Parts: sequence; C-alpha cells; structure tokens
Amino acid sequence: MTFKKRLLMILVLALAAGGLYGAGRLGMAVLPREEEETEEDFLFKHRETLYLWYADEGLTDYLNGVAVSYSEYQDEVRVIPVYTQGLEYLETINQASLQGEEVPDLYIVSNDALEKAYLAGLACEVNLPEGVLSMEEMLPKTAVRAVTYHDRQIGYPFYYETSCLLYNRTYLEEWAKEQIVAERDQAAAEDAQEQADSGEVEEEIQESHEEQEVSAEEIEAKIEEAIPETIDEILSFADVYDAPEQVEAVFKWDVSDIFYNYFIVGNYIDVGGVNGDNADSIAIYNENAIRALRVYQNLNQFFSIDTKEISYDGVLQDFLDGKIVYTVATTDALSKLEKARDAGEFSYEYGVTRVPDVSEELGSASLSVTQCVGVNGYSTKKEMANDFAVYLTQYNTQELYARTGKLPVYCDGNTYDDPNAAAFLEEYARSVPIPKMIETSNFWVQLEIAFARIWEGEDANDELRSLSEQIMGQVLGEAYTEEYIDVPVPVEETEEEGEQETE
Repeated sequence: MTFKKRLLMILVLALAAGGLYGAGRLGMAVLPREEEETEEDFLFKHRETLYLWYADEGLTDYLNGVAVSYSEYQDEVRVIPVYTQGLEYLETINQASLQGEEVPDLYIVSNDALEKAYLAGLACEVNLPEGVLSMEEMLPKTAVRAVTYHDRQIGYPFYYETSCLLYNRTYLEEWAKEQIVAERDQAAAEDAQEQADSGEVEEEIQESHEEQEVSAEEIEAKIEEAIPETIDEILSFADVYDAPEQVEAVFKWDVSDIFYNYFIVGNYIDVGGVNGDNADSIAIYNENAIRALRVYQNLNQFFSIDTKEISYDGVLQDFLDGKIVYTVATTDALSKLEKARDAGEFSYEYGVTRVPDVSEELGSASLSVTQCVGVNGYSTKKEMANDFAVYLTQYNTQELYARTGKLPVYCDGNTYDDPNAAAFLEEYARSVPIPKMIETSNFWVQLEIAFARIWEGEDANDELRSLSEQIMGQVLGEAYTEEYIDVPVPVEETEEEGEQETE
C-alpha cells in the first residue's frame, strides 16, 4: 500500500470517527450514497469488512483509532465500529444478525450477559490465532473465569470494573508526621524522667530531640500503618485521628449501591460457582455471611449514612473537596481525580489499596464486571473476527486507559505504570466475577435491598435467609426453605445494645 493511499484511508476513517462518513447510524447526515460507494470501491474493494458493535459512547474515539491502526497492521480487513444505543442491546444485535446485511461480527458486552448471548447463538467459543498464548498464560484468573461458560471461553476479556479503598494520602502524611513527633516527644520525656530519677539530668536532651528532622522513610512507614487491612483498623484510626476542620467523615461510601457493599460478603456468598455458570452451586445463607453482615450493620453506629441521601457521585465529590479520608471507589475515580487536578479543583495526594477485610477473622472480596469482546455466532467471518478481537484486547492496551479512563485486563503480562491503577488490577485479580446465570439475574437487586434493610436495623440472619429462599426458589422452580442457622450475637455487641437502651 502506498503512503498516499494510506493517508487517504486514515482521513476517511477519521471522518468516520467524526460522524461524517457512515454516520447515519448515529442520526447524523451521511455522504451521498454514490460518492460513498465510489470511495469504498477505491479504498476497500479488496478488503473484507468487520462490524464491531458497542454501547459505551466513551469508547468511540478509541475504537476508531484501533480500527485505523488495524488497517495499517494488515491490508485484508477493515473494521467499522458501530455505536448502538438502547437498553435491549443484545436483542438489537440479535435482530441485526437475523435480518440485516451488516451483521455485527463482534460486539462488546459485560460478562454477566454471556450466557444469554451464548444461548441465543450470539456468542461462540473463541478461536485464538496461531501463535497467541492462551488466556490462562496471559490474564488474571478472574478474567478467564469471567468469560468461561461450561468449560468454554466465549469472549475476550477487554476491560473491567471493580472497587478498591481510596484514601487521602495528604491527610495520612500529615498525621504520620504528627505521630512521629509525638512519639519522639514521649520517648524524650521518658528518657529525661529516667535520668532525673537517676540524678543524671542533661538539659539539652529535649532540645536536640526536637531539632531532629522526620525522614521520608519514617513518614512512609507510618503511612503504611494507617492504610487499613481491616474495617476494625479504620475504626481504631477514627478514634485517635485529630481531623482537620474540613474533614466531615473518616470513612464514607455509597451504602445504597451493592457494587460498593459487596466486598463485605463477597468471600462467603457463592452464586454460580467458580465461573458463575453453575445453577447447582449456590450458597447464600451461611454463618460467615451472617457475621459479616452484622459487622456491616454495626458500622451505622460509627458512620451515620442515610441510604436515601447518599450517592457515589456525591461521595466522590466529597473526597475531591477533602471532606473524607477513606472511601470505596471504582476505577472511574482515577480519571476523575486527575481531571480535577488538571483543572485546579483537587489539591491533595491520594492512594488506592485493596478493600479491607471485614475483621481479622472475616475476609473480603470485591465484585467485578468484565467487559468482553464476543464473536457473533451468526458471523460468516469468525476467523477474521477472532484475529481482530485479539488485536483489540491485547495490542497497545495502555492507550485504552490514557484515552478512555478504562483499565484494560491485559497489560503486557505485567502491571500498569500508575501504582494506583496497579492497585485496582491487584484487587481485580482477587475479585468475584459477576455471574452469568439468567435465573439469578435479579440477585443483585435483591441483595442491594437486603443490605439497605440490614443497614437500617433489620435482622441480618432473617434477611439473608429470606434472600436465599427467594433465589433458590427461582432456580429450582419451586418453594424452598432454608434451615435456620443459629448464630449467637457476640457478648460485646449485646452489652453495647443494652447500654444504648439504658441511655
């Protein structure tokens, strides 16, 4: 291909990205059909066409850019990204597959919709091109589990969403310095007292101590102490933290959204087994899940958050304004914080770490959703579609984050350059993929309702038992009754409740 033709191709595809070429799908003006066909015949008459459908408008520029680079990578296929709106995304793909001439050869979809896609014939088992390493060798296990359905990999993991603990590093650094100085003062006072008691007083001990600088290594070590590994450690920090005037809450998160709550029970609830596709593997009602939910309920005593007033966007704005020390956030927070910093609206340093365990005895696990590239079972160009799917999900994926703020699953087998993004990848690797089963598709709504009721004071045991009976009834197609599990309330909780009633 000549350099002149390549430039012309890039220009045409760039116009497509801007909505001037083939933009009828977006409800915008299109070029006259005759002119369009002439250009296509000239540029692409020897190429096959792949149609890539997607539903997130934020991907438009990126996908058009990848389409251009892929056309330079090889000269046998052109890719046309098609932005599709609407709630019934898969249904629209299905209709286009059965009726239209421009069949969607590939599409981007969340992993929880893969069973529905597969059963409708819209997803088929991936066929890796020769020389491409297996997913097991290249990707986190979570990603492989997310796209596995009955032992078949039916999608290519692309990017993901999960939750982590976000913290104000500036506040922790200031706290660390104060703690180090206070500890030195305490040690100096004790030394002085010991020497005074022994009759060997040195007048300059305290003065020389105060002149010592606090090293960066000391500050970093103290900050690490303040990064909580359990919720109990957050509570302990809140008890001793002398917060600046603008801080309204040490820990605040969106308790109304299951995505930010799920880590509380993620380690103990099983819906669909390892790959989220097994209706025989459901375990919702169990002792550890009940205990974890009781810890969650008790947090309302420390952090009074109204489920009807709270929102994720509001919480993130409070973090931007310096009103919160710790919160639970998703990957979108990274780009939002950096944009705010560039606009001069965010002046703090921040950090990201894994969500804390519920307690020393009870672990945690975040929920994750993996966006995948599916190859349409109705496509007549599956081999080419598989080749492009690998290119899209594994080539130069760092650009995906830079241009869209979305974190790619594949990162050259290593990690991201940004340590905060790397923390999300680490959390994703230990997260629970959202299940694919159609029978349990309403589980998340019902679990969110149960969390809200428990937060407001309803019995955790009763709520979890009721939820399990509902979901099991749906799966089995008949009424189901859980045997009651007697989980005694810890003595300290009982005593605290008694004291509150006395007051």
